[in-house]
Amino acid sequence: MRDDSHRIKPEQLLLTRREMLCQCGMGMGALALTALLADAGFLPSTADAATSRAVNPMAPRPPHFPAKAKHVIHIFLNGGPSHVDTFDPKPALTRYAGKTLPTGNLRTERKTGAAFPSPFRFRKFGESGLEVSEIFEHLGECVDDICFIRSMHADVPNHEPSLMLMNCGASRLVRPSVGSWVTYGLGTENQNLPGFVVMCPGGYPIKGPQNWQCAFLPGVYQGTYIDTKHTKVEQLIRYVRNPRWTRREQQVQLKLLRELNRQHLERRQREAALEARIQAFELAYRMQIEATDAFDISREPAYIRKMYGDGVHARQLLIARRLVERGVRYVQLWHGAGQPWDSHDDLEQRHRALARQCDRPIAALLKDLKQRGLLEETLVICGGEFGRTPTVELPQPGANQGKLNGRDHNHYGFTVWLAGGGVKGGMAYGATDEFGFRAVENPVHVHDLHATILYLLGFDHTKLTYRYAGRDFRLTDVHGRVIHDIIA
Repeated sequence: MRDDSHRIKPEQLLLTRREMLCQCGMGMGALALTALLADAGFLPSTADAATSRAVNPMAPRPPHFPAKAKHVIHIFLNGGPSHVDTFDPKPALTRYAGKTLPTGNLRTERKTGAAFPSPFRFRKFGESGLEVSEIFEHLGECVDDICFIRSMHADVPNHEPSLMLMNCGASRLVRPSVGSWVTYGLGTENQNLPGFVVMCPGGYPIKGPQNWQCAFLPGVYQGTYIDTKHTKVEQLIRYVRNPRWTRREQQVQLKLLRELNRQHLERRQREAALEARIQAFELAYRMQIEATDAFDISREPAYIRKMYGDGVHARQLLIARRLVERGVRYVQLWHGAGQPWDSHDDLEQRHRALARQCDRPIAALLKDLKQRGLLEETLVICGGEFGRTPTVELPQPGANQGKLNGRDHNHYGFTVWLAGGGVKGGMAYGATDEFGFRAVENPVHVHDLHATILYLLGFDHTKLTYRYAGRDFRLTDVHGRVIHDIIA
């Protein structure tokens, strides 16, 4: 009886076109195809791939020039806090209370009426004498470390496009978020924690994960979302601990799984989505010890926990400090699900309550970073997607019926503040008009803010690019200028 077991079966001769190109002529066909695809924009250029994607895509990498900041903490007051009730005092509103502004009202999302003076008192703080609202009295103690950009402006008075512009540099098209660009450019200092962490208690803000998307950048640069309404590590990060297997047993399993994944990945020409999923699983394993420590604020001394205070914002801001202390590159903290600062009515009540939740913890973060020598290398950013009108919002059909105590969205002028990371403290840059409607002195567009953030991290924003679909994309698109006047 003839033994045919050694013979090649017909189905074993079948090759995909990619496999044929890889195997024929020592793989020259595959090399040629790769070059053609790169030139056509379907793959990153060979230079990009060689420098930033080799071996470990999250390995620390040097910036273009010596950086002033190594880490970023972005405190996002989503919904649009009112600048004229927080960090940009406008006494002229009191003189015109209940009257039509002599300059007229700019067009915003909804109709507005007469001047609406702030219900809050402002007073001077620190050696710089900068004025801050009474609802941020704790933060006022830190003004000598803060630069208030009072001349910010965006494009439209709507949440969704303004959120995308502030977080991704484009209001309409799908683009990578700031945190994704930063980790793409710098990698991260701790391979056992995500390089880009996003914390929002109670669920997603408007536009959800699009705010921290990686878009066309490799999936490893996507932000890792944490719901900080939870207090236990196992709830903060699902499956961070394995209740069934020891770490030694998991290591044996992971070694086998890594080899199977490698073979599976190679058969699929290192498909980007599959590679990102494998990297995520391996990071999850490495996080079991590191994350358990980083997110456990009970390990902090009692006096530190007391300084931050109680509540979810105290907890997540303290976690933010623990993360940058451990080398995480970019941490973003949202106030809460939806758009909590969106005060179309009952502004005094809403803003006072929201500020009470975060004022003390934000001030504690700045003081804590400073006493540890971390503020010099950590850029802290705080603000919303836009500001609010200095005029009262008129009642709308189906909303704020009979109420004249709120403000509409205002993208023409608002405030964002920066601290640490090479920024000059104790200064206000730019200004809105006497009523706070429009940026009139040294206007700063969101693209300019992004260019300045990247500069502080050591990047020329015009050269931090990624080739996609035949074009070199960047965070600032074709715009942006660095605001050198605020840099120490």
